[in-house]
Amino acid sequence: MYRTDTICAIASGMTNAGIGIIRISGEDAIQKADQIFRGKTSLTDVPSHTIQYGHIVFENQVIDEVMVLVMKAPRTYTTEDTIEIDCHGGMIVMQQILKAVIAQGVRPAEPGEFTKRAFLNGRIDLSQAESVMDVIDSESSYALHNSMNQLQGLFSSQIKEMREAILYEIAYIESALDDPEHISLDGYKEQLLPKMDHIAKKIRHLLDTKDHGSLLKNGIRTAIIGKPNAGKSSLLNILARKDRAIVTDIAGTTRDTLEEQIMLQGIALNIIDTAGIRETSDVVEQIGVQKAYDSISSADLILYVVDASTALDENDLKIMDTISNQNVIVLLNKSDLECITSEDDIREHLDQTIIPFSAKNGNGLDVLEDLIAQRFFSGEISDHNEIFLTNARHIAALSNAYDSLLHVMDSISMEMPEDFLSIDLMDAYESLGLIIGASVEEDLVNEIFSKFCTGK
Repeated sequence: MYRTDTICAIASGMTNAGIGIIRISGEDAIQKADQIFRGKTSLTDVPSHTIQYGHIVFENQVIDEVMVLVMKAPRTYTTEDTIEIDCHGGMIVMQQILKAVIAQGVRPAEPGEFTKRAFLNGRIDLSQAESVMDVIDSESSYALHNSMNQLQGLFSSQIKEMREAILYEIAYIESALDDPEHISLDGYKEQLLPKMDHIAKKIRHLLDTKDHGSLLKNGIRTAIIGKPNAGKSSLLNILARKDRAIVTDIAGTTRDTLEEQIMLQGIALNIIDTAGIRETSDVVEQIGVQKAYDSISSADLILYVVDASTALDENDLKIMDTISNQNVIVLLNKSDLECITSEDDIREHLDQTIIPFSAKNGNGLDVLEDLIAQRFFSGEISDHNEIFLTNARHIAALSNAYDSLLHVMDSISMEMPEDFLSIDLMDAYESLGLIIGASVEEDLVNEIFSKFCTGK
C-alpha cells in the first residue's frame, strides 16, 4: 500500500491565478528540487521550515522567479521531506516547473497521494484524511466548521475512546476465561451492562446527527411555492441579493423551476423557484405546475408565498392541503399593501408558522433567516464541540457497532455465556476501527484517496 519514492504535483488550482504551488514529497525531495533551484544557498544546506528566494532553471533556461519552502521530516504534511515551490500562477509556468521536477526522476503523484502518505505515516487517521476533502468542498461556514472539527481529531478521539473501553472488556473476558482461578466473572455482566449502554447511547447520539450533517454538507433543499404573481420570484431575488428571476406583473411568468444556491447565516440553501400553482389549460404551464408539485415532495423546506393583497381561492386551498404535513414557513407577502388575507385566514386551513413579509422592501427577511437557522439546527450548530455525521461510510460503521452493542446487552439479559459477549464486543470494536483506519483493506484506502484532487 505504501510507496517510498518521491512524488510531485501542482497543489494549487488548475487554472491561471496569482500564485501557483508545486509540491514535492519524499526522501529525495530536497535534493531533487535543489537540482533545478538557483539561489544564494543550496536547499540541502538551509534549516527546516525556511523560505528561500531564487529561480527555477531547467535546460539552461530560467523558467520563473520563485520562493521555495523547505520542510524537513517529520514536521510536514506527509511526515516526509517536503518542498513547496511558490511560483507565478499561470498554467504554462506551473506545467514547465512540474516538467522540470519530473525530469529529475520525481514521479507524478496519484490523486490524494500526499494525504494518503500522511495517513499511512500515522500523522492523521482515516476519518481525518477524509475530512480534508470535506474542508475543501465545504459550501457553508458551518460545513467548514464541522469538517475542521473532524480534521482536528474531535470525532477520532471519540471513536478511539469508545474502542479503548470496549477493548478493555474484551481483554478482561478473555483473561478470565483463560485464568478462571485468579480472575472472577461473578457479577461481571451486571457491571458490563451500564458500560455498554453508555457507549451505545454515545453512538446513537452521533447517528442522530446524520440528517443535520446531510443538510450541512449538501444544503437545505428549499422550494418557493405559491400562486402566480404572489411574489415568489421577488423572494428568490431578495434572498440571492441579485436579479436572478424575471419579475413582472403578468401572472405565470415563471414556467419552469429556477435553482440558485444562497448562503443564509452560514447555512447553504438550495433555492428552487417554481411556477405559480393554479388550474390552467396552457400545456406548457401545466408542466411547470407539475414540476412545482414535484419540488414540494422532495424539499427539506417549503416557503409558501401568499399574496396578502388578494383573497384566498381554490388554488390556495389545494396548495395548503398538499403541504399541510411538511416543513413549511408561510410568507404573507405584500404586507406593505392593504391586506385582504390575514394570518387568521391562513390558520383556518394551515397550521404553520406565518411571517408578515414584503419582497419589495425586504421587511421580514431577518425574521425568516433566524427562523430557518433555528428550525433546522435548534441552536446545536453553535456548539463548537458538536460533530455532525456527513460521511456515509462512517454512518454505516457506527450503525454496525451500535447493533453489535445491542446484541451484547440482549445477550446479558438472556444470561448468555461470556464468550458470546466477547464475539459481539469484538464486532463493535472492529466496526469502529474501520472509521479511523485501524482495520481497513487496501482496496478501500485506494478508493477513498482516488476521489481526492491531485496535489492533495
